[in-house]
Amino acid sequence: MISPKRFCLILVKPSHYDDDGYVIQWLRSPIPSNSLASLYGLAKDCAERRVLGDTEVDIEAFDETNTRIRPKRLAAMIEAAGAGMVMLVGVQSNQMPRALDIARPLRARGIQVGLGGFHVSGTLSMLKGIDADVDRAKAMGISLFAGEAEERFGEVLLDAAAGTLKPLYNQMDDLPSIEGTPIPLMAAERAQRTAGGVTSFDAGRGCPYQCSFCTIINVQGRKSRRRSPDDIEKIVRVNYAQGLRSFFITDDNFARNKDWEPILDRLIHLREVEKFHLGFIIQVDTLCHRLPNFVEKCARAGVRRVFIGLENINPANLLGAKKRQNKITEYRKMLLAWKSVRVITYAGYILGFPNDTLESITHDIDVIKRELPVDLLEFFYLTPLPGSEDHLKLTRSGQALDPDMNKYDLNHVCTTHPRMSREDWNEAYRVAWQRYYTPEHIETILRRVASVGANASNALFLITWFKGSIDFEHIHPLESGFMRKKSRLDRRSGFPVEPVWRFYPRYWAETAVKLVKWGSLYLRLRRVYLGIKHDPNRFAYTDLAMTPVRDDEADTHELFQTDVAKAFVGHEQHVRKMQAGADLVTPA
Repeated sequence: MISPKRFCLILVKPSHYDDDGYVIQWLRSPIPSNSLASLYGLAKDCAERRVLGDTEVDIEAFDETNTRIRPKRLAAMIEAAGAGMVMLVGVQSNQMPRALDIARPLRARGIQVGLGGFHVSGTLSMLKGIDADVDRAKAMGISLFAGEAEERFGEVLLDAAAGTLKPLYNQMDDLPSIEGTPIPLMAAERAQRTAGGVTSFDAGRGCPYQCSFCTIINVQGRKSRRRSPDDIEKIVRVNYAQGLRSFFITDDNFARNKDWEPILDRLIHLREVEKFHLGFIIQVDTLCHRLPNFVEKCARAGVRRVFIGLENINPANLLGAKKRQNKITEYRKMLLAWKSVRVITYAGYILGFPNDTLESITHDIDVIKRELPVDLLEFFYLTPLPGSEDHLKLTRSGQALDPDMNKYDLNHVCTTHPRMSREDWNEAYRVAWQRYYTPEHIETILRRVASVGANASNALFLITWFKGSIDFEHIHPLESGFMRKKSRLDRRSGFPVEPVWRFYPRYWAETAVKLVKWGSLYLRLRRVYLGIKHDPNRFAYTDLAMTPVRDDEADTHELFQTDVAKAFVGHEQHVRKMQAGADLVTPA
């Protein structure tokens, strides 16, 4: 009997390069890739439905942030099967140079390669595909995919099996429904390569807001598309059955998912009735606390950490970026609401809005430390990402943009600033991290967490991770992991391959020194933590940030003392009075 033909499908989520040209890779990586999980789930569904007939589909999924990718081995796997392709999935702008370096030797051996993700989709959406790296991919014969793969993945597999892949699959004008579609899935052995064994899924896609620096609205659209509560329950149950307990819900803003309440009710049932041990990380906006029961039900559902797009405390900066939904008058109410249910808060903060200066950034960070009860603050450069309105405007106006996509990771200066030199902007970024994570403020953060009975031990771990990533690894915490891995041969094209005698002694010495520094930092901070843990008065701790919100804060808090802030507060007060007056009008 003749065995059926095999088709080897290899899914690869590329990493990107550090400033020395080495792939950023870890023994245990941080945030898992939802794109990889989504494509793996779709591929598994196609294999089970036998879309290729008698041809068996072998699926392999690799995340380069925790797994070394050897193009020769990938090619050999496909050649041994007799047919197949490599799909480079979820490729962001900063990952394009690495993706092309992976694809080049594969194409040289005649292996079919597909490439999709935010960079291809964003440039097609906003620039009609005019982009140097997209052109390089086309010249290599890489098949490009723009849009989302639900309802279309089988077509791509059929074309690949027939050896007739199209140069471009453009689905940007027809974003699919995701309700009832195959669920995002990651094999447990792959998820275990992340710190804490976290896996990910999206409950919804799209965003109704108009932030000018954002690519999501131009790639996933401004109309919310969501999975049903049944879908979410299935995702959790399937992953739980393979031993996965921690989940990152990747929605840019879970609070704007219209089904947030029935989804949370399902998760609450799993935790409180069926006794599932579950933990979640979610992303929300700064007005989420206004939704009745949202914060409380998140905590009951197992949300332990929440990421908030604070972005800035200057109303003029927020307005200029079309971030109108962020109201500085709500920041304390929102953060205290999460504090009250013992959830640890992360907040993203963008440096480099047009009104920013080195001095204003320093001042604003000091205000945040005193007056806002946020736990972890992470800083980013304002970056004109391809696919965003900011990038389109700068491109059309002929402004200087760095041509190296590897730098578009939110951690490098990529354009000019109207009030800061490149040197000042870089200094502002460095100062921001150092000024927020001082020993004194770290103790304050831990005391605030402990005072409400939240998990101060977890806060200690996260603070160590954030500070050490910046101080020792010189890599943003969201890209940092445990134990940096470097391969001498996996260096960016154009960089020389270092000789063995130079590379390995330096790499081993760097690793040893970093481990000592990491250990020293943790022990130093743990002593602070233990002092707080054994303090009998720890629950009585309070400070300005932890005090309940009062009506006179516009007069008593420095957050509201700049001219711009005063104007914003005055406008908000006027709007509230107008609304109150309208509510008193009785219809005739």
